[in-house]
Amino acid sequence: MKKPNIAVKKESNYSELIDNIAQILEQGRKQSYAAVNNILVKTYWEIGKRIVEYEQEGKEKAEYGAALLDHLSRDLKLMHGKGFSKSNVYLMRQFYLKYKKFQTVSGKLSWSHYSELLSIEEDLARRFYEGQCLKENWSVRDLKRQINSALFHRVALSRNKKGVVELSKKGLAIEKAEDAIKDPYVLEFLNIPENYRYSEKELEQRIIDNLQMFLLELGKGFTFVKRQFRLTLDNNNYYVDLVFYHRLLKCFVLIDLKIGKVNHADIGQMNMYLNYFKEEENSPEDNEPIGIILSAEKNHFLVKYTIGGLSNKLFVSKYKLYLPDTKQLEQQLNKLLKES
Repeated sequence: MKKPNIAVKKESNYSELIDNIAQILEQGRKQSYAAVNNILVKTYWEIGKRIVEYEQEGKEKAEYGAALLDHLSRDLKLMHGKGFSKSNVYLMRQFYLKYKKFQTVSGKLSWSHYSELLSIEEDLARRFYEGQCLKENWSVRDLKRQINSALFHRVALSRNKKGVVELSKKGLAIEKAEDAIKDPYVLEFLNIPENYRYSEKELEQRIIDNLQMFLLELGKGFTFVKRQFRLTLDNNNYYVDLVFYHRLLKCFVLIDLKIGKVNHADIGQMNMYLNYFKEEENSPEDNEPIGIILSAEKNHFLVKYTIGGLSNKLFVSKYKLYLPDTKQLEQQLNKLLKES
């Protein structure tokens, strides 16, 4: 009877030991970072509180004086080094003013997250971004991008006053197809110059090259399936530009890209794709697929009358290659809130 190779067994056990140690180290480092982060956030909140209390001197409201922050920044830098620029000291003060109860501060977000959140003047918008950070585990870079792309305003403008307030409190809840749709989608990360003439093929390739950012723009729940998904009908081949699967809605999401204005033929084609997927690709546990036509331009009434009466979940949204004018969106939202 052949004896087991002890050397091979030991080598296998040693590799397992190395993997286990690596996992323990990684977990320890994450816990250490979280602990340090919580202490830092609490420390900055306490500093902000002391500044406001010093300004108040027993009065109900603090009298903000820029000179005080100048002196504090200078003296604290001399005594404690980096981390006390005037802007950072100002943020500590704002941190306390916006979060008077420390219990409302999340231990899952870093000081860098809160620094970005404090740049948002509107309380409704700030609460929304903070909630989405926690729900979708955004990095600081992700948060910055979503603020710059005015995600809150883009989503809020499709709601009434009550819906906007709910959005800020509960975040973006994906419960039906409409919840997963934006209009417009902002694709500034593709870095396509405004006057550059590009093809649909190039647009698709740039999206694939920047898939992580595109998934961030699509929102929570989207997973990539395939590009140029082939459908064969009566010996004719058709291709869906991009196919995703939505984990929360449990359905396929088909996306067609149009660099010009969408027409009724584009909508009819997408409707055919959706019917095909229902019959040929859906499994018993899948819900009905969603179709999104992303176009540079769209005629509102043409879309309305062409989609009207269709049973499939089909949407037409515009895309923009540059960041929106946030001030203009703020004005539109304020108008909506006053009218509602």
